[in-house]
Amino acid sequence: MPPRPGPEKEPVRILGIESSCDETAAAVVEDGRRVLSNVVSSQVPLHARYGGVVPEIASRAHLEQIVPVCEQALAEANARLEDMAALAVTRGPGLAGCLLVGVEFAKAVATARRLPLVAVHHVAAHLYSVNIGRTHDAWGESLTPTGSGTRDPETRNQPYVALAISGGHTSLAAVRGPLDIEVLGETLDDAVGEAYDKVAKLAGLGYPGGAAVDRLAAGGNPSRFALPRPMLAREGLEFSFSGLKTAFAREVQKLGGPEALATDERALADLCASFQAACVDVLIAKAERALRSTGLNRLAVTGGVACNRGLRDALARRLPGITVAVPELEYCTDNAAMIAGLACHHLAADRTSGPELNVKPGWGMGS
Repeated sequence: MPPRPGPEKEPVRILGIESSCDETAAAVVEDGRRVLSNVVSSQVPLHARYGGVVPEIASRAHLEQIVPVCEQALAEANARLEDMAALAVTRGPGLAGCLLVGVEFAKAVATARRLPLVAVHHVAAHLYSVNIGRTHDAWGESLTPTGSGTRDPETRNQPYVALAISGGHTSLAAVRGPLDIEVLGETLDDAVGEAYDKVAKLAGLGYPGGAAVDRLAAGGNPSRFALPRPMLAREGLEFSFSGLKTAFAREVQKLGGPEALATDERALADLCASFQAACVDVLIAKAERALRSTGLNRLAVTGGVACNRGLRDALARRLPGITVAVPELEYCTDNAAMIAGLACHHLAADRTSGPELNVKPGWGMGS
């Protein structure tokens, strides 16, 4: 006789909260990957006039938005707090005041509703984001449950190298499981996304300017300006983008400043293309080194800069034999679905926190 089926596994639904920088986000995710809702309240209009994120303004905006955003996430998921297996929140890294809003709110709700509280690392969640919203794993393979009739999330635990690139982070890691992450290299100064926004400001393109640089670069000559490839000639997997920003600033001044660039579309496009080519060369070369050093042939590119079309095109051309996965666009930028998704694995491993939880603005993945 065939074996009797085990008990039906109850879905594990988690409400995730993200407030590490300038986006207030909440999401309900089921079993670590099925997104029932994903709500993001962006603060870009508040910070655009200042050319960057102002921490005090960001914190106040989080205070105003966190309740309605969470209520909307639950409503869109057709769920109540009572339906949640846990509450998850970003503990760090990020801006201290912004993180405090999310963590203190999550602690209060979890205590009042007697829900488990899960603290999530923001960058580790980005590394996991390639699994969010998919019926298969990030490389198209069917997911298999870790245990029949258990409350464990579904995962294959296929190892991969992950490149996290955003406005606040540039990291390379070997991911052997959702909770098994080895940091291989990080930026020594600026993140690549921050460099994009800074050069956009220098060129008079406004804030945030990463998308504008990418768009202009598509029509420019990447060989016109000889910009440096920082850290490329040095062994190792660390990054640095401060010198590239300085070199870009010098070229802007040679061309007469942002006012002159506003009337010289060709020079502006060529300068953006040259900058983007330098960034792409560094990112791909470092990722290739990480793949060689680990012996892995799968690469996940995550974070807001993973939306960059120039980088996506280059990855497809320049890494033969490597299978590259990129999250769905809505999960590249900061979101709470990735927080709730990774939290499902923490919950299965009984990694929860109590009311003593505090923020860790400089929280490293290896600490």
